[in-house]
Amino acid sequence: MAFEKLRKEETLAMRKRLIGQSCRLFYSDEPVKIIKARGQYLFDENDKRYLDCISNVHHVGHCHPSITKAAAEQMDLLNTNARFLHDNIVMYADRLAATLPEKLCVFYFVNSGSEANDLALRLAQQYTQHQDVIVLDHAYHGHLMSLIDISPYKFRKLAGQKEWVHVAPLPDTYRGIYREDHPNPGQAYADTVKDLIEEVHRKGRKISAFFAESLPSVGGQIILPQGYSTKVAEYVRSAGGVFVADEVQTGFGRVGSHFWAFQLQGEGFCPDIVTMGKPMGNGHPLACVATTVEIAGAFTANGVEYFNTFGGNPVSCAIGLAVLDVIEKEDLRGNATRVGAHLKDLLTKLQTQHQIIGDVRGVGLFVGLELVSDRDQKTPATETADQICVSTDGPWENVVKFKPPMCFSMEDAELAVRCIDRILTALTRPLSLTPGHIHKKCSSTAVSHLVEWEHSASYPAGSEALSHKRRKQASHLTVQNI
Repeated sequence: MAFEKLRKEETLAMRKRLIGQSCRLFYSDEPVKIIKARGQYLFDENDKRYLDCISNVHHVGHCHPSITKAAAEQMDLLNTNARFLHDNIVMYADRLAATLPEKLCVFYFVNSGSEANDLALRLAQQYTQHQDVIVLDHAYHGHLMSLIDISPYKFRKLAGQKEWVHVAPLPDTYRGIYREDHPNPGQAYADTVKDLIEEVHRKGRKISAFFAESLPSVGGQIILPQGYSTKVAEYVRSAGGVFVADEVQTGFGRVGSHFWAFQLQGEGFCPDIVTMGKPMGNGHPLACVATTVEIAGAFTANGVEYFNTFGGNPVSCAIGLAVLDVIEKEDLRGNATRVGAHLKDLLTKLQTQHQIIGDVRGVGLFVGLELVSDRDQKTPATETADQICVSTDGPWENVVKFKPPMCFSMEDAELAVRCIDRILTALTRPLSLTPGHIHKKCSSTAVSHLVEWEHSASYPAGSEALSHKRRKQASHLTVQNI
């Protein structure tokens, strides 16, 4: 095909030779080579079609014509440093401001969610003149050193926890310390943050910020209990700190009912700083920090100029504006509400057929399916989750997550659930295969489950449903231990 420059084997060999081995591929034992995409579909070098269930970066759909048109037209006209005066950056900031509470009215444009969170940390520490940060257990906020320091998901595998970082319990009402049967889990979990603040003060330290994803993703697609963020913000502000809402994964209408996931906590709640990233540019590197006049003023008062060479450039902002237009014109928030509800309903029905499904949770097109080997004990079924070709997260890597492009359809949801049903049915069926055969089938050809079982579906032959899965370091071992 015209799109393919190298044979798959050549590409793989060159990647192994030239690219750092810590940069892992999906399906590392037998990688899928993707050469083009449209909407919610990916295509390999043989023009085989795959259904994309987790590309939340390509928010309005892969290669959306309105986005590529806006990018090409602006690139043909001008792309330069954001320190030249230009309309696009202020028009884009104005459009973003219209989606946020009134006090969040100052914007800093950057290139990635990691850059946004790093800047948010700087803003918080400059404004409060405090250093310490509270984060949620299992949180991930980015790959910069400053963010690894506040990401338990990362620092526990590396140098460990810094003395200025404090970890609060993840507000998980399925398997956390306060569960569905608690009369007020939001208040109970918020009080753990209050206790942590008091502990920090006893050590003679002070809080600069509470950092949290509005819906923890790496933590396992967690939906925060009502009232949690409001009470936490109250406690943190009373201690002289600020509340940072990380919307890098969940913003721009993914939850359907609201433009920002933090708005699920009620109209009365407003963070002091909001970070955004992944979906902003539909695959183009674009991210942002929104904050208050007071916090921005303190940052300016330090006397050190802040500039970002590429952040807020004319092309990036043209793309950002086009993304906002598509979300509105194609009613993608409405689609997220309708299709997300249908997906949850289908998965909940599937739960009645498979004991291994312990919990179905989510809002809009942010959905998690938690697999357990024992519903009463809620024992994580990590080995089974590892065998399904989807992205998994959570402390035990047993939560199958759905964060597809926002153009995901009812039919797509039905196909994905049908495939999962067949996979779970096969995995719980008594097997007469040898351990070696099982290992080869599950680990070496991770895509085979969905490829082989969906040929009889309503989609034409050659149209396979695939939900990406990040291959974790432990994946190979857990499959061998089936």
